[in-house]
Amino acid sequence: QVQPVESGGGLVQAGGSLRLSCAPSGRTWRTLTVGWFRQAPGKEREFIAGISWSGDSTYYADSVKGRFTISRDNAKNTVYLYMNSLKPEDTGVYYCARTGAIASTQAANFGSWGQGTQVTVSS
Repeated sequence: QVQPVESGGGLVQAGGSLRLSCAPSGRTWRTLTVGWFRQAPGKEREFIAGISWSGDSTYYADSVKGRFTISRDNAKNTVYLYMNSLKPEDTGVYYCARTGAIASTQAANFGSWGQGTQVTVSS
């Protein structure tokens, strides 16, 4: 399976911004929906944002609507997550993954998980 490389995480103060990148090797992700998930210590992996293969359709968890933006550049085979107005509760490891399902938010429907990138938001 093609696994992605997530990058862009780091330590940021509350109210700050980060841009995460998801760059799977290979060509197959260009025709698939891609999602971002995060996992905080002791919690289950939760859906954050998803984008259709064309980029025309995006969808978000209520907790990040208006603050996070997902986009993709299929020419670069890269999906981005722009995170603004970060809060301490946004802290966690962020993962991207792909799915053939339409507008899915269920982690079980996604595959090819990477190692993730750590985001830590200090108060």
